[in-house]
Amino acid sequence: MSATYEGGTGEDPGAAAARLTGRPVTALRPLSGALAEVVLDGGQVVMVKRGTDPGAARAEAAGLRWLAEAGTVRVPAVHGHDPHWLVTERVPAGRPSAEAAARFGRDLAALHAAGAPAFGAPPPGGPEDAYIGLAPMRNVPGADWPTWYADHRVLPYLRRAVDDGTMRPAEAAVVERVCERLPDLAGPAEPPARLHGDLWNGNVLWGADGHAWLIDPAAHGGHRETDLAMLHLFGCPHLDHLLDGYRQSAPLADGWPDRIGLHQLFPLLVHAVLFGRGYAEQALAAARAALAA
Repeated sequence: MSATYEGGTGEDPGAAAARLTGRPVTALRPLSGALAEVVLDGGQVVMVKRGTDPGAARAEAAGLRWLAEAGTVRVPAVHGHDPHWLVTERVPAGRPSAEAAARFGRDLAALHAAGAPAFGAPPPGGPEDAYIGLAPMRNVPGADWPTWYADHRVLPYLRRAVDDGTMRPAEAAVVERVCERLPDLAGPAEPPARLHGDLWNGNVLWGADGHAWLIDPAAHGGHRETDLAMLHLFGCPHLDHLLDGYRQSAPLADGWPDRIGLHQLFPLLVHAVLFGRGYAEQALAAARAALAA
């Protein structure tokens, strides 16, 4: 077991959970090479995750706590972490419903409204050098969203995609034109929102309590339309009901559907860097659509 989970510590998830919670472990069920369910003495079940790199667990723990502090969307409690391991509450699984999606939309609007000190601001206690999935992500504060989004979200991954040969220089020029025109394309100015930051469907758990729960954040201060654009990118059950609930609580600026592709550039380029050419083509299509909007 330890060979599968090592990650520089020599521990398995059970040993890590016992050390970080101070409670004996009675059972362990591996779910993947980086994740396991662990039963603590007394019957409590926790999730134990090994960070992909030193610092990843710290960034995720800080993000979870920052989202939880808003008191809006449900977020698993953090029971312990160190540079390699993260122990969190387990969410009993339920099924998505239209009612739960509408409630999630209202709660997500309230989370965004909780705000952030600046665009790119990391969660309190979180590192500037954080992660989105398996990719590094720098949380560098900026004063205005268009400049910050271009400099710290789009262009770093675009350069990496070109360097890796995933995107051709002529194609990259289309994305660069989007960045140049961002002040005109971004819509009305918005205050920094408290973002989940990696809000695809796999990071939304539909709990047995009838609520949506958020896991695996790449939390930072950003534009609220970015979270909504990622939900559109990979799909989400009852998305129409979710958006109705959101807009009832916090109306979106006119023209927001035309800006979805603009906000999808960041996650698409991250996926191009991690997973290859298909996502580079999607990013190019999103850039062209943004320019044509």
